[in-house]
Formats: sequence, structure tokens, C-alpha cells
Amino acid sequence: MQTISRRVFAALGLAATVSLLATPAVAQTLEDLKKKGEVNVGLLVDFPPYGTTNAQNQPDGYDADVARLLAKDWGVKVNLVPVTGPNRIPFLLTNKVDLLVASLAITPERAKQVQFSKPYSAATIVLLGEKKANIKGPADIKPLKVGVARASTQDVALTAIAPQGTEIRRFDDDASAMQALISGQVDAIGCSTTVAAQINKRQPGAFEPKFVLRQQEMAVAMRPGNEPLLKSVNDFVARNTANGELNKLYHKWLGADLPKMQ
Repeated sequence: MQTISRRVFAALGLAATVSLLATPAVAQTLEDLKKKGEVNVGLLVDFPPYGTTNAQNQPDGYDADVARLLAKDWGVKVNLVPVTGPNRIPFLLTNKVDLLVASLAITPERAKQVQFSKPYSAATIVLLGEKKANIKGPADIKPLKVGVARASTQDVALTAIAPQGTEIRRFDDDASAMQALISGQVDAIGCSTTVAAQINKRQPGAFEPKFVLRQQEMAVAMRPGNEPLLKSVNDFVARNTANGELNKLYHKWLGADLPKMQ
């Protein structure tokens, strides 16, 4: 009897702990954020030029400027909260941030967890390898070691096309995958064209895109069920796409026009 009681209390204690850790997602509206006077926006700082840090070690890049423009448009203060690829959705769902402007590509899997706005940006994901390497398609990567940022869009895209038996090495972020390629730990990596451009600056002529893994559109992410907030974000995206403000920011950071998106 005493043993059973201990088990029951242990089970109740575990349930209580799980309940405390499982923070329920909070629905918000633009009016809620205006009353609060600020918006907490999660963004990457290891994905230049979309997300990076400036000379003062503060978040910067295209996504940071989009978040600042959003806050200005809404008349609230913006708090830029650094996140990583793996923890950005958990940060949103546990109310650590109100929104994600974190280069989050729209995928069916992610759409089950978060609510996406209209796309505000786009990027091309490629397989990047040594210029001399004979890689023309997915079949050629089977004998290779291929790196990718864990839980990223490029991870999903690469995993989908890699032949069975391909050695895929997953790193914490793009910076780690990039370093692995440069140092020879892997033969190729899945990355965005912007990351490929950064590598080319460090090692001119050494690497080149071998083939396209995916064209991805990125959107602002909110917690599910926030229809009023979704409308406010979509209005922001539509208005600042039409008036050219997003294009100006894209040109500032990527040196090209904002791609046409759906």
C-alpha cells in the first residue's frame, strides 16, 4: 500500500511538473500589443544578411529592419530577441516572443505549429560544394559527407532528396556548417545563396552552387488562432510591398530586388 501511494504521488508530481513547463500559447491582437506598448520579435543573428549582429553586437540585418519597420508602422517599441533555428518556434509557442521575423520558410510541417503571414522575403537554397567536385544531382552526393543547419529548411530539403545511405552531418547553425565546409569536415553543404555568397567572400572561387534544393518563401510567424493579429501583419506586408519599403530594405541588405512572391 505504501509503495502504491509513493507511485501515485510520484506520478502526480511528474504531471504537475509537466503542467508547469507546458506554457499555453497566448492569443494576441494588435490592440493588445499597442496597450503593452511594445512587441517582442524573435530573429536569427547567424544568418547574414537576413540576421546578423552589428558593431555594437546588437541584432541587425534584413529581418531586424523589417521588425523595426513593423513596430514603427504599429507605433510600438520593438524588442529584438535572438533565437536559433531549432528554438525559434518553441520561443514563440511558449510566449517568449510575440512574433517571429526569423527567416522562417513556409512549410506544411511548420504550418501545423504556427500561423504564417503572407511572405515578406524569399531565398534560394542550394547544394554548395568545391568547384572541382563533380556533383550534378542528388545521386552524386551519396558517397559524400554533406552538412546542413539542424532543423532548417535546407535540412528538410536535403533530407528529402538525399539517396539512402548519404552521410548528413547536422550542425547547430549555418555558421557552423559553413566552417565545416571551409575546413574540409564535409564535402558540401545545403545553404541559402546568401550564405554561399558569404563563403565566396572568404574563399573566392573555391566553391560553387551545384544544384537548387528549394526556392523558399519566408513569412512572419504567430501563434495559432491569432486571426486579428494575422490580418494586421498581412496588411503591413501588403502595404509595404506595394509602397516599395520592403524592396528598399531587401536592396540594402541583399543588393537585389525583392523577389516576386504569392
